[in-house]
Amino acid sequence: MAPRQYQYVGPTEIRDTAFASSPAGAPIRCVADLLAWLASRSSDLEPDGSLIATFTVDVDCTLLVAPRRSEHVACAGGGPVLSAGEITFFSDGDVSEISNQSTGFCPEPESWPTVAAALDAIPVGRPDDFTTRVVFRLCPDCNERNVVKDGWFVCDLCGADLPAGWNFPVAHRGT
Repeated sequence: MAPRQYQYVGPTEIRDTAFASSPAGAPIRCVADLLAWLASRSSDLEPDGSLIATFTVDVDCTLLVAPRRSEHVACAGGGPVLSAGEITFFSDGDVSEISNQSTGFCPEPESWPTVAAALDAIPVGRPDDFTTRVVFRLCPDCNERNVVKDGWFVCDLCGADLPAGWNFPVAHRGT
């Protein structure tokens, strides 16, 4: 079965602003690509020498990276993704932390296998799963995106019950 493709579900004004101000993410297909990108971002290093970035995995299972705080929709070049979130790299390119935290695409934690495949194709060292797993739900009453914490499936905005299963619009799958 093909992995789920996630479409952008965030605000249109963020999408429009992101495209006007940010290029698409850099495709990372090998260690040399990653090390070159990390070197180009040396001014963004954390005190411990690591670098936190925005990432998406495109529908071809390629890792795309952009500077931290970039919008995921810009990193993805506006297309659907197989996953999205934040990633922390050591200086050698190995991954120390990774999450599916993207309120623009709201990917499921179950999108991990596509992220693992994209990282393994480079190849780089990585955790066995998202180090932070975020659960998203769309409120059926007010249509607000929610982050579910501690199993509390209640909308933060209107107080409605949230569904147990992931319920965002699905991107159209290519043929």
